Amino acid sequence: MTGEMPSFVLSHFLLTGAVLFALGLIGFVTRRNLIIMFLCTELMFQGVVVTLVAFAFHHGNLEGQTFVIFVLTIAAAEAALALALVVLLFRRRRTLDAAAWAQLQG
Repeated sequence: MTGEMPSFVLSHFLLTGAVLFALGLIGFVTRRNLIIMFLCTELMFQGVVVTLVAFAFHHGNLEGQTFVIFVLTIAAAEAALALALVVLLFRRRRTLDAAAWAQLQG
């Protein structure tokens, strides 16, 4: 197997990745709840991952799939940091509204 896929299949994967990224971006911009914002960030990461894997498979190399490992590692670190920040904000302000971050002072 050479790793090449027909261009119409590649376009389906690229469209799926673009839709995931766009939905994540719209959700991130329009929502004020921190948990939803972080979930939308993860959705954007997954859209990028789908696109990277599709291009790597289309070109027949493993560089895109290798880069996916790094993206998923960053996503896992971001999720851990996000959870810590959400817990901190909820303990201090008893809300998950993003505007409450502006009111926190060191």
